[in-house]
Amino acid sequence: MTLESLNIAIALPEIFLLAMACLILVVDVYLPAERRNFTYVLTQLSLIIALVLLLGNQTDTRVLAFNDLFVQDPMADALKLFIVIISFGIFVYSREYLQARNIFKGEFYVLGLFSIVGMMLMVSANNLLMLYLGLELLSLCLYALVAFNRDDGNASEAAMKYFVLGAIASGMLLYGMSILYGLSGSLQLSEIADSVMQASQADNAQNIGMIFALVFIVVALAFKLGAVPFHMWMPDVYHGSPTAVTALIGTAPKLAGFAMIMRLLVEALGGLQADWQQMIIVLAVLSLAVGNIVAIAQTNIKRMLAYSTISHVGFILLGILAGTAEGYSSAMFYTISYAMMSLGGFGIIMLMARQGFEADNIDDLKGLNQRSPWFAFIMMILMLSMAGVPPTVGFWAKLAVLTAVVNVDLVWMAIIAVFFSIIGIFYYLRIIKVMYFDDATETQPLECGRDMQITLSANGLAILALGFYPAALMSLCISVFN
Repeated sequence: MTLESLNIAIALPEIFLLAMACLILVVDVYLPAERRNFTYVLTQLSLIIALVLLLGNQTDTRVLAFNDLFVQDPMADALKLFIVIISFGIFVYSREYLQARNIFKGEFYVLGLFSIVGMMLMVSANNLLMLYLGLELLSLCLYALVAFNRDDGNASEAAMKYFVLGAIASGMLLYGMSILYGLSGSLQLSEIADSVMQASQADNAQNIGMIFALVFIVVALAFKLGAVPFHMWMPDVYHGSPTAVTALIGTAPKLAGFAMIMRLLVEALGGLQADWQQMIIVLAVLSLAVGNIVAIAQTNIKRMLAYSTISHVGFILLGILAGTAEGYSSAMFYTISYAMMSLGGFGIIMLMARQGFEADNIDDLKGLNQRSPWFAFIMMILMLSMAGVPPTVGFWAKLAVLTAVVNVDLVWMAIIAVFFSIIGIFYYLRIIKVMYFDDATETQPLECGRDMQITLSANGLAILALGFYPAALMSLCISVFN
C-alpha cells in the first residue's frame, strides 16, 4: 500500500471533520459551563471549512481511494454537500433549544460530527465493510443522542426501542452481506455486481443464495429508512427524542440512506433488479398507505411528521423502483427536497419551544400568525410543499417521481401514489388552519437569536425559490446519473 494508492486528498473533508470531532471532545473537557458556546462555534466553523473542502474537490468522474474502499463520484459530491449544509442548519436551530433545557453540552456536537462522518462514509462507500462501518458509526451516535436528555423518561424509552430494533436491522444487514461475501468472494461492490450478474444468468443454486442475501439486505434497508412494515420504531423515537435530535434523525440520514440503497441495490445487486423491484413495490405501497392514513389521527406534531416521513419514504422508493436514470435522479431530487422541508419544520417547532414547554402538539401552533406572521408564512410554505401543492418544490419532486414511474409503464403505481397524496393533504392543511384561523393561546411575540432568524428564513425562502425554479436542483440530480 502506497500513498498514491491511498489517494488521501479526496477524503480530506471526512478526515478533517474526524480530527475536529476529536479536538472538540478534548477542548470541551476544559471549558467551563458558561463558555460552552465556544464548542458550538468551533463545530459550525468545522462544517464551514468542510463545505469549502467539498466545493473545492468536485469531480465529474469516478475516483477511488484507500485501495478501492472509498469512492468519489458526482452522487457522493452532491449528497455530501447537502449533508453538511443541513447539519449546519440543525446545529443552528438546536442551540437555544438545548440551552433552555440545560443540555447544551459538547457531547451533542461531538456525536453530531461523528454521525456526519458516518453519513459521508456511507455515501462514498465502495466496499461492504466501509458501508457497514459508516452505517454503524451513524447509528451508534444516534442511539446515544436519542437518550441525550437523561432526565426524560420518554427519551430513555425511545432510545431503548431504537437501539434494539436498530441492532436487529444491523444484524440482518450484516448477515446478508456475509452471504454475498461467501458467494462472491469479495467485499468490493463492483466485483459483487459481476458475480451477481453471472449467477443470475446461470440460474443455479448460487443465484438462489444471492436472492436469499437480497431479502435480508432489503429488510434491513427498510428498517433503517422506516418503510412499512418495518416502521415501528419511527413514531416513538420521533416523539420521545429531544426535538433537536429528532431533527437530526429525520433529515440528513435520509440522504445517506438513499446513497446506501444506490450502492447496494443498484450498483452491487443490479443483476437482481427484477427481484428487488417486487419487494420495493410492496414497501412503497404500504408506506404510502399507512403513512398518510395514520398521520391523520395524530395530535402530536412530531408523531405526525414521523408518519409523514414514512409516506415520503414511499415516494423515494417509487423513484428507485423505476430502475432508470430518470427514476434515480427524481428519487435523489425528492430526498434532498424532503430533507430541506423537514429541517425547516423541526426548526419552527424548536423556535416555539421554551424552558419547561415542548411545542410538540398541533394545538401549540394555534394563532402562530398573530404572534409571528413571518414564521407562520414559512411554516405554511413548508407544509404546502410537503403536501405537494403547486408551485412548491414538493409538487415538482412528486411530479418527477410520478413521471419516472409512468415512463416505465407502472401507471397503477402512480395512481395509488396520487390517491394517498390527496389523502395526506388533509393533515398538512390542518396545521395551516390552526396557525391562521385559531386564536393564539399566548400573545407574546416569538423571540430567537439572529442566527436562527436568518437560517430559518433562508431555509423557507430556499424551499420557495426551488418551487419557482426547480431546474436548479433537478439539473444537478440529472447530471449525477447521466
